[in-house]
Amino acid sequence: MNIVGISACTVGIAHTYIAQKKIELAAKKAGHSVKIETQGTIGIENELTEAEIAQADVVLIAADVNVSGEERFAGRKVVRVPTSIAVKSPNKLIEKLQEIVNG
Repeated sequence: MNIVGISACTVGIAHTYIAQKKIELAAKKAGHSVKIETQGTIGIENELTEAEIAQADVVLIAADVNVSGEERFAGRKVVRVPTSIAVKSPNKLIEKLQEIVNG
């Protein structure tokens, strides 16, 4: 499975990056390809490209605030969760994404 997404928390510091790392580690552990863009206090980092979005099986938005550029995901399977889910249960989250992709 190919996962792309965005992480963003209310303060834009800790949980943004913790969620990114936890999602990436859980996805790679499960054998999936993953790239998570962060939208924090210093702006957008690890920005997703059009090609990466086009190749994604699912888009994960782990955010506690509105994120920039959601229109990029039109027509894609998008799953939204609070950052706390990504931080506390990343493995279960990846399993759920797999279920959604497989129908």
